[in-house]
Amino acid sequence: MSDTDIEVADVYLQPGELFFAQKPTVIRTILGSCVGATFWAAKPGIGALFHAQLPTSPRTASRTSGGRYVDSSIREIAQQFDRNHVLRSEVVVKVFGGADVLHGVTDDILRPTVGSLNCDVALEILSKEGFIVVASSLRGKRGRKIRFHTKTGEVFVRNLT
Repeated sequence: MSDTDIEVADVYLQPGELFFAQKPTVIRTILGSCVGATFWAAKPGIGALFHAQLPTSPRTASRTSGGRYVDSSIREIAQQFDRNHVLRSEVVVKVFGGADVLHGVTDDILRPTVGSLNCDVALEILSKEGFIVVASSLRGKRGRKIRFHTKTGEVFVRNLT
């Protein structure tokens, strides 16, 4: 059986979702002020992506809040890799999103935007959890369309107009 004979699942993530794939999967999403990160471990062929809307989960949030919060999404995916005996140093991480697509909605220009806060928290928690970010496309004024292939680790990013 060749690689082209393997069926590849196709998953679209809505805001607030995450997906952990143990089989070849193409995971897609569209990010504005939300942040997403791809996680890929080549040896077992495992990949994950989250689409988080807000930077930090409230203390009252359930332990499994799906992908709604950046901090808990990263921790949940980290635990999935731990359960699959994958060292965090072996995981390739790429981070995307956090655009200021809502900039101008508030009169307080000194207040950080949700997109900016999402970026800051993502980079902080990834580092604290022992992941190394190898690539990123963060901030700016435009959203991004993400397509991640968990078999190859390839991530295709297209800026929205």
